[in-house]
This record gives sequence, C-alpha cells and structure tokens, in this order.
Amino acid sequence: MGNTLREIAEQLQASPKKVQLIYAFNGMGKTRLSREFKKLIETTHDEEEDDSSEHSELSQKKILYYSAFTEDLFYWDNDLNGDEERKLKIHPNAFTKWVFLEQGKERDIVNYFQHYTSLKLTPNFNTFFSEVSFSLERGGDDNLNNLKISKGEESNFIWSIFYALLKEVVEVLEEEDNDTFDNIEYVFIDDPVSSLDDNHLIELAVDIANLVKSSKSKLKFIITTHNPLFYNVLSNEFNNKLCKDPEAETKEWIYKPKHSQKYRLVKRSDGSFQLTELGNNTPFSYHLSLLFEIKEAIDNNQIKKYHFGFLRNILEKTATFLGYNSWTELLPTNANGNPDPFFNRILNLSSHSAHGGEEIAEAQENDKEKLGELVEFLSREYKFRLEVEADA
Repeated sequence: MGNTLREIAEQLQASPKKVQLIYAFNGMGKTRLSREFKKLIETTHDEEEDDSSEHSELSQKKILYYSAFTEDLFYWDNDLNGDEERKLKIHPNAFTKWVFLEQGKERDIVNYFQHYTSLKLTPNFNTFFSEVSFSLERGGDDNLNNLKISKGEESNFIWSIFYALLKEVVEVLEEEDNDTFDNIEYVFIDDPVSSLDDNHLIELAVDIANLVKSSKSKLKFIITTHNPLFYNVLSNEFNNKLCKDPEAETKEWIYKPKHSQKYRLVKRSDGSFQLTELGNNTPFSYHLSLLFEIKEAIDNNQIKKYHFGFLRNILEKTATFLGYNSWTELLPTNANGNPDPFFNRILNLSSHSAHGGEEIAEAQENDKEKLGELVEFLSREYKFRLEVEADA
C-alpha cells in the first residue's frame, strides 16, 4: 500500500537522522515532496510570496529549501527591443535580501559560480542587487557583455546564492552568542545543479556532504536527486565518519554513518507513493533499478512506452561496460547469427520516436510481449539480478 506525499513528508519529519538522502527518477514527485515538506514545517507564508523581507523575517524561518521553485525567483529581461541589455532579474525575498544586503556575500557567490563554470564568466550585480548581468573575458578589450548564459549556468548561479546562505547558516549556528538562525530546523535540497560535468558534480557532492557532516547544530538535511552519480557520491561520503580533531588521543565524532538514511522514492500505478529504505553499505545501482522498474511494470501489466527507453538505456550502458561497439550486439540473434531486427526496431521506435503520431504513452500488445521476452533474455544471458528490493 502506497502513501501520499504528505504522509511521506511526515515520515521524513519524524526521523531522528541528521541527513536523509532520496533517489527518484524524474517525474516521481521530488519537487512536490519538497513543497509538501515545507508546508508541513513552515508556519509562515511561502518565501515566494514574501512582500517584506527583513532580516528578522529570515530568522523566523524553520526551513531553508532549494528546488525548482527557488529558481522561479530569478527571471530574464532579454531586452526584446534592443537585444543588447540582457539581465537576470532577482525577485527579492527573505534569503536573497539577507545574502546580498545584510551579509554582502556577492564575492563568495561569484567565487562559487566561477569555480564550477569559468573564471572568465563573471556575474555583475547592480547597486540594489535586484538584477545581474554576465560578462565573458576574451582577452584585451575584446570582452562580451550582457550575455544570456545557458540554463545550466543559470541553475549553477542560483545554487551558488543558496549555497552562500547555507554555509553562513551552518557557521552561525555554531556560534554560542548568535541566535540569528536558531529557529531553522531543516534544509531541503532538491536536485542541485544536475547539469554539471561528472568531475564538477562529484566535487559538488563532496562539498555538500562535508558541509552537512561538519554541522554540529540541530540542523537536519533532506537531499533528493535523480542523478545516480550524484546520489552514489553523496551516499559514499555519508558512509564515512568525521572527527572533530583527528590528532586528539580520544576521538570526538561529529558525524557517523548511522546519522544518515537513504531511500528510493517511487510513484505507484495507482498514484500513491512508496519510500523504500536503501542499505547504507551498498551503492545505488542505477541500471538494476531501471530493470526492476521494467520488471514490475511487466508483472503488473503497466508497460508504457518509456519503459522501452529504460531498456535501451540499460543496453547502451552494458555495451559500453562490456566493450561492444553497439548495444544491438547484446540482442538475441536470429538464425543467421545477426541481432534480431524486431527487437532492434521496437527499441528504436519506442525510445526515439520521430513522428508525432507515435508519441503515445501506451505500448502495443505485441511490443509488450517482446519487451518481456527481452528482459528475461538479458537477465539470463548477462546475469542481472532483479532482487533490488531484497538487496535494499
């Protein structure tokens, strides 16, 4: 029996764990869960609707959260008339005013942003921090100004603002004579900067994990992601203890693995949700989870066209791992020893449809049957284990 997102939010709130890490595919409800959790925790009105954003208001908050709704506080003025003065507008709220006007963290924000993008790409704030333009240094006087940065860079910039606030909150809560953030109990982070390359994504995960583990206050963290690499790095980092003073004869542990809990969030066919605990000592296997999703859909006769895309994803990753030139070489062969053309066709047709008429969610009955045959073949031939839930 599944739960509502409200019930899952209540489960997360009731947990004594310092950090809870949740993996879910896109579209499973991570962002909606962040909103449900915020509504459960926060007694004041939403930050996006704040009209007065004084420092005292931020100090009354019970939760800080980063999600797609956070990015809605920033919007572009593309200068449609002149097409030259492009600016990213900043809708003022409690945390942006505190970061910029109260604490003057713009230099830290620029440093974070450039670290994950380019030292030559610079945000330029106006006097009141209500908008920002971007310039690119090209050498000499040949610089590009008022750039429209990419969506990934924009997401990175917004995360840098939130991260500057988060670091300050963690540090202030360590100060005995500073009660500015004593009301804040939770930090909810939903999919930060997933557009980074693998190296920077790993570095970001390590930075977040270190910040969480070093926090000695009552602050609790909930982190959700759809990125398997980001999840695995965070999971591994949360499996490592952190000592206050490694040189001390008697070790005082700030953080231990038992302070964390990992989950997988799934949306069920009846519209309810299931939050399944994952083991602390086993890294999350993305391909196995995909295969489990497909097998469950087959068993419940809930196969959709996107499940064929899942299977092609598994085939492509498996072919790369085993050293094949093409994923089609993993398919069952016909009498001539060539990959079965029917399996090839349905995977191409269902996962990369080129015609609008093919864009329907339901799969053909014959294709469903062949999908089941192919899953059984792959599981048998390449020894995939489908007991994902049992392992968890």
